Amino acid sequence: MNRIAIDLGSGVTKIYLSGCGVVLTEATCVAVDESLQEGKRKYTVKAYGDKARALSGRAAQSTHIVNPVDKGDIVHENLAALLLSHFLEKIEIPFRKAKRTEALFIVPCGIKAETKRKYLHIAEECGLGGVYFTQTPFAAVLGHNVAINESQPMFSLDIGYSLTNIAAISQDGIIYGVSVGLGSGAIDVKLMDDLAENSNFKIGALTAEKLKNTVGSLLADDNKMAVVDGREISSGAPASLAVNSGMIAPIISAYADKIVEYVQFVLTKLPAEVSSGVMRGGIYLSGGFMMLDGLPEYIEKKLNIRVNMPEEPRLAAVMGGGAILADDDLLERFCTTE
Repeated sequence: MNRIAIDLGSGVTKIYLSGCGVVLTEATCVAVDESLQEGKRKYTVKAYGDKARALSGRAAQSTHIVNPVDKGDIVHENLAALLLSHFLEKIEIPFRKAKRTEALFIVPCGIKAETKRKYLHIAEECGLGGVYFTQTPFAAVLGHNVAINESQPMFSLDIGYSLTNIAAISQDGIIYGVSVGLGSGAIDVKLMDDLAENSNFKIGALTAEKLKNTVGSLLADDNKMAVVDGREISSGAPASLAVNSGMIAPIISAYADKIVEYVQFVLTKLPAEVSSGVMRGGIYLSGGFMMLDGLPEYIEKKLNIRVNMPEEPRLAAVMGGGAILADDDLLERFCTTE
């Protein structure tokens, strides 16, 4: 019997296979071609994952780039099922073998029953033999390669592409937590809008994301620079623009400040004993956005609480899912089947 942990994120899907480690990281993205046949609209999948994401801004007019997961919810069940089935094929778990596979889905904090039913439907469409659920804060903390013990509450901050999970947890469960529909993808949109408004310059989503990841920084003395291609809005002519860290730092810091506000809100909801435990243990960070230069230090300074970084922040949750699959006690303690 195979066991896999699946982090079906809005931006990237990660899959962990027991005994092998992380075996897949690909964009949660589908390219769909729309055509009209005998008076009816027909949709055909042209590409999945990274190949679909690469078509963003370059696809034909009839091709739509769809993200079937948004803010932790499955917004296109059929496309999500097709995409996950494709990913399972890539890791050599085709439909005929899927019934001998148990899957652990890493889901948002406080997930609704309706959303769980969507995950179960996707699992059924892929032929998976068994399904478990664990909430992101548990998996993300375990991805730090630490134990969740009885005496020490732990605080998790996981920033995804369109969703942020914030929670204080213990062995008994989530003490208090929220999932907020705000992720690092919001910076890409704001960056595109800012360059359009202040520099008369239009770029696409892929370019904005690349700028954020390569030039973005919250270090005071950082001045990385990149030259990006786009077009002038006024003339429509192709053009290039030099963008440095200082130009986009205010956008990133405004976003980080909003996340800090939500963290502070959750901290105010905690019992005094839990708050003191969090102060001692610090905040466990995860999510690919945490790799941005200066962000962990920025959060630490704003909250005046020590932060803990895993070796692979973008893989922390799925690695934690793998740790759960390897330990039946953790599976019983931190997972549900419905």
